[in-house]
Amino acid sequence: MLGNYVNTITIIIGSLLGLLVHKGLKEEYKIIVMQGIGLSVLFIGATTAIGGLLDPDSEPILFIISLVIGGIIGELVGLERSLEKLGMMLQRMVGSDNDQGEHNVAKGFVTASLIFCVGTMAIIGSLESGLRGNYDMLFAKSVLDGITSMILASTLGIGVIFSAGIVFLYQGAIILFAGFLEPLLTVNVIREISIIGGILILGIGLSMMEIKKIKTVNLLPAIFIPVIYYFLVLPLIKLLG
Repeated sequence: MLGNYVNTITIIIGSLLGLLVHKGLKEEYKIIVMQGIGLSVLFIGATTAIGGLLDPDSEPILFIISLVIGGIIGELVGLERSLEKLGMMLQRMVGSDNDQGEHNVAKGFVTASLIFCVGTMAIIGSLESGLRGNYDMLFAKSVLDGITSMILASTLGIGVIFSAGIVFLYQGAIILFAGFLEPLLTVNVIREISIIGGILILGIGLSMMEIKKIKTVNLLPAIFIPVIYYFLVLPLIKLLG
């Protein structure tokens, strides 16, 4: 768990440093920094998704089916509404009582959580940590997440720091259950999850740029669909074929 501890701490430290900058930034500078971050997130999401789709072994339709099914599940469960309630609770914890503050806390929390968790480094790094005690990838991710959290917190505020808890729980679960998850998280599954993750990050970028508000949280269940496809649906298709 050492790599996970380091990753969590770097996000907290980066967020605290970003908050110091956040307090001193004038509004016009926050806007331009936000636009720069939004463009960067759009680029990261697009290149991640396209990179996975360029793999000759990729399933070009699977990500579409996954997003549709995942979105329906997320809407039925009400993930977005649950996050809004969590944002209000977190805002009360930090002592602000205005609606805009609640929105900012929730926005910073979900944006940072998704960026830190949906990438392949989180999955593969956690598996390496749990199975072989190799922390190299999580250490490298820690550096990237520390820098990213500082930049995000400088514009999105204190909500970013709460993402450290999500990262700790998410990666910690993969580390603890690595022996069980390794057969499920094959190269094909991780590639498809990466494609979907890239599209979700792209959605975050569109929301950050205020181009289009996308319920990214409700689309999160889509990342589990490739596992179902490769281990239930595809074997059944081959059996019937």
